[in-house]
Amino acid sequence: MTGTLVEITAVIVMLGGLLLIPLGIPGLWVMIAALAAAVLLGAPVAWGTLLALAVLAGVAELGEYLAVKLASDRYGGSNRAFWGAIGGGIIGAVVGTPVPVVGSLIGILIGTFAGAVVVAWMESRDAGGAVRVGWGAVLGRAAAAAVKTGAGLVVLLVSVGSFWLW
Repeated sequence: MTGTLVEITAVIVMLGGLLLIPLGIPGLWVMIAALAAAVLLGAPVAWGTLLALAVLAGVAELGEYLAVKLASDRYGGSNRAFWGAIGGGIIGAVVGTPVPVVGSLIGILIGTFAGAVVVAWMESRDAGGAVRVGWGAVLGRAAAAAVKTGAGLVVLLVSVGSFWLW
């Protein structure tokens, strides 16, 4: 494979990975894997750059959990409600997967909300407070998706810059 074909293929895969991020699929890691494969096939990207982008992806993943935690805490949630939101989001993503394109995203948001609400309600028996906690978890999940998509854009732009600009 020639260098340009490797780089073009990597960019196409990374664009696909970028589209996966808001759907709750680990698109950042798809992007990092595509870049790593390109580097192994001779793309002009320094190993340090690849490592830095992988660290950025890891920080963005951690940030996703922290955003949900901070938002659910701000809206009155407990640690258990946070884990209910995370578990509900995972279940929602799986359940929503058969619906093309947006099923996972809708499933994640509904699952995050439902998981946080159920646990918060079981703890307090206060429906209004539980809904508030669920809403906070959803806001955190949405903010996290935005941050992770931003990190994906950084990975893509640095990769393209390394391939053809620098």
